[in-house]
Amino acid sequence: MITHKQLDNGFKYIEIKNKEAEAKIALQGAHLFHYKVKDKPSLLWLSQAAYFEEGKAIRGGIPICFPWFGKNKDNPSLPQHGFARTQLWAVISEEEKDDSTTYIRLQLTPNAHTLAQWNYLFDVTLDILIGEALSIALSVTNTDIKPFEISTALHTYFSVSDIETVLIKGLDGRNYYDALDEKNYIQRGDILIQEEVDRVYFYPSETIDLFDGDTKVKLQQEGSNSLVVWNPWIEKSKQMNDMTADGYRSMVCLETSNAREDSKVLNPNDTYVLKAIVQTL
Repeated sequence: MITHKQLDNGFKYIEIKNKEAEAKIALQGAHLFHYKVKDKPSLLWLSQAAYFEEGKAIRGGIPICFPWFGKNKDNPSLPQHGFARTQLWAVISEEEKDDSTTYIRLQLTPNAHTLAQWNYLFDVTLDILIGEALSIALSVTNTDIKPFEISTALHTYFSVSDIETVLIKGLDGRNYYDALDEKNYIQRGDILIQEEVDRVYFYPSETIDLFDGDTKVKLQQEGSNSLVVWNPWIEKSKQMNDMTADGYRSMVCLETSNAREDSKVLNPNDTYVLKAIVQTL
């Protein structure tokens, strides 16, 4: 079942329910903010203080970072992670493929607001498959007459029972950039998080495993040579108005991305696809 709904303030979203799973997608930002497989806990974390308001990004779920990830390198005063996550996307396709799989496609094209920040023509679509596994693919086409550079991310917030017991596998031996001290390192062993972490890992394994007690989450990536691992920890959480002070304990971000030197240059008519497939085992 696909149902279009809105909050009292007019904030619009799509609610999906099928035999295997349920989900909710905000039209602002094409933002998947809830996904749950039947008889399993919610896969995605959502802040208890998240905004559901026009022009404000949602803290949690899977924000879409486009056309830049992090700060704009030419103009740091522009919005963090680009404009896609606060723009209204159009629903261009929705289909119940069978009783266990639901398909949604959303689209973002240029408008006066985007052109004021990034003067290029583009066609961006987001394809979402909701079922026993979650598949989400961001496709960017350059419809301009000149090339442009993009850095993107599927900024996925995973829900965990306790961050200090989480184990992340698939990054041993990989180079990473630590944004906290702006230095490069090599990962030794699996990842445990017991302090603030903000890292970009390069050339990760195609499959990343997140272990949370008896739960294992498998993340498969396509079109990405970088993975961001992020947890704000105690002090930074206190500085965020849309995050509770203890919110960091129940989340970790594993972000399928094209960050830093993994940015992509698209010539006219080129299309680039960034994809993540997630499943709880």
